[in-house]
Amino acid sequence: MIHRYWGESIQPKRLPIKAEWVAIAADLIALFQAHQGQTQGQLNQQLQVLEGEDTDYRIKRGLAHILRSSFSTFEPISPLEPPMLRERAFALASKAVPSPAATQSHLQTLADQLSQELERDVIPDEIRQGLYADLKENHILTAFEAPTPEALLHRYNLSQVQGIFYKATQVKLQAYRNDPGEYKLLFRYLKLFRLMAYIEGDADQGFTIEIDGPTSLFKPSTRYGLDMAKLIPAILHVTKWQLTATLVMRDRYTQQLKERRYSLEADCGLVSHYPPGQPYDSMLEESFANRWPHKKTPWQLEREVDLVPIPGSVMIPDFRLVHPDGRTYLLEIVGYWRPEYLRKKFAQVRKAETPNLILAVSERLNLEKAGVKTTDVPAKVVWFKNKLTPKLILDCLEA
Repeated sequence: MIHRYWGESIQPKRLPIKAEWVAIAADLIALFQAHQGQTQGQLNQQLQVLEGEDTDYRIKRGLAHILRSSFSTFEPISPLEPPMLRERAFALASKAVPSPAATQSHLQTLADQLSQELERDVIPDEIRQGLYADLKENHILTAFEAPTPEALLHRYNLSQVQGIFYKATQVKLQAYRNDPGEYKLLFRYLKLFRLMAYIEGDADQGFTIEIDGPTSLFKPSTRYGLDMAKLIPAILHVTKWQLTATLVMRDRYTQQLKERRYSLEADCGLVSHYPPGQPYDSMLEESFANRWPHKKTPWQLEREVDLVPIPGSVMIPDFRLVHPDGRTYLLEIVGYWRPEYLRKKFAQVRKAETPNLILAVSERLNLEKAGVKTTDVPAKVVWFKNKLTPKLILDCLEA
């Protein structure tokens, strides 16, 4: 992250979407495209040449990192798992006196053996490439989804801002009166990334959301810091908002920890790469939703359409079930196992006091260890094993 200080506040360095930087981004994209099918080591060598000795090498390196991590697929290419391939190649080599002729001979022998085992032609060059294919620099660039130069610059600017939140102790987000769908999308991402948040307000007036940052934890968590940073592209889908982050950073001169501030508003000019649609929290939910249309039932399944306000938070049930006669039920799927998550989830259900709530609970969960009981929640409870089927829910509704 490249940033500068303004008093007690901090500002990340952003790149203007101008011809100079567009050209640099285009050169980097072209370099990745030209190296498809080559090793990561070969690509890195050319990136170093492109960086040169210019003072902007850190920016070029940052752009290349985004292309490498977000748009590229690197894979080890080898006829066998490299350790197994090395073992077999070295075993053959130990039987002959080292020489170029012997090397070629045992490579050909091994190629013939593997051709029979794998039922395809294996050539000595594949073995040479595969012997150390597990080393990162030998991974092959097998796919590259080229962004536009402008999209790459927008992604860079967003990453500069995201990096700030690794040092956050707290983030206070004020979401003003917006379209209800935008709130739901925002709360879904809060839920998806399992961030610790305190929420006040309502859909008519807006919400104040206080989120604990990674440096507020007893032991700072890199995973939690990544999840915090992932929330920023989601916030950009909300029309009217403003946030303030409290940061703890080490002073570059004294090396002492110092508190800083960072503010961001809806008109910040950042561009989200998240789709505006609604991703599922898990394959469990997605699988359940995909199975529902195959059931011949008058009950309609709707995806997260209700916000249930509870003290200090908002509960967003996974689905709503609507019958033509006017009956409505909310469905919440509990399949995640962490004790703190389970305690929080069941506490939410108790606070919500929603009599038309169905709670689908995995039998794999150790509720006793988490200290929670299904008997003290005002909801219908449905138990499932490996997957939640529509039949289980329909049986509950008909009962």
